[in-house]
Amino acid sequence: MNAMIFAAGLGTRLKPITDTLPKALLPLNGKTLLEYQIQGLRQAGFTHIVVNVHHLAGQIVDYLRANRNFGAHVLISDESDMLLDTGGGLLKAFPLFRAGEPILACNVDILSNISIPAFLSSAKLSDLATLVVSDRPTKRYLLFDEQGQMRGWTNIATNEYRPSLPHAAFQGCRKLAFSGMQLLSPDIITPLREVQKEKGDKFSLIDLYVSVCQDKSIRAYVPDNYKMMDVGKIDQLTEAQSFAQALDI
Repeated sequence: MNAMIFAAGLGTRLKPITDTLPKALLPLNGKTLLEYQIQGLRQAGFTHIVVNVHHLAGQIVDYLRANRNFGAHVLISDESDMLLDTGGGLLKAFPLFRAGEPILACNVDILSNISIPAFLSSAKLSDLATLVVSDRPTKRYLLFDEQGQMRGWTNIATNEYRPSLPHAAFQGCRKLAFSGMQLLSPDIITPLREVQKEKGDKFSLIDLYVSVCQDKSIRAYVPDNYKMMDVGKIDQLTEAQSFAQALDI
């Protein structure tokens, strides 16, 4: 099975650290964010991993080479010329995946106690995507019906709903926050290309999910006893150190 780590972000919320260091190489307790992700994937049995890069890309490439890819087969999807966001980044990386196999994709800056094997065993490969979500406070939510099928997206701060349907269409839906990990069918290549035609090379996976969720099966996965942290702000680094230390990786 394929894995992809989204590591191309600019890390603007971590400035000035990320002026000279890519976010993926932020150290926590002697390990970088990228190492935490690779080790977690390796523990779950993944050995074929694609990492996309953009900001200070050479540092990430050199770091992986110096550490022998931490024992995994790591391929680089180079977005140095243009940052493509998650959807565009996944599409660019597609030729690097093993053909016909699902893809587990995750954000480099989100640490969690998720059991990846439990997640994989719960997913149905007939679904286009299975998204790790949780019930936590945020401004932007994915909307899921009683069967766990995604129906839309909302920003509660602006009262925006997508797709553009009457608000009654989302009545009874559960608001859940996306946690930066998803299992994708290899068939996602077709809707990725369709969204690219509409939006251009740069687009997010959320854009894709919103565009197909009325017709395709996009499912929620809510882990038991889930704890996660988005390592994204300078004032959170002390908390992030403690969180990372508690992870069994």
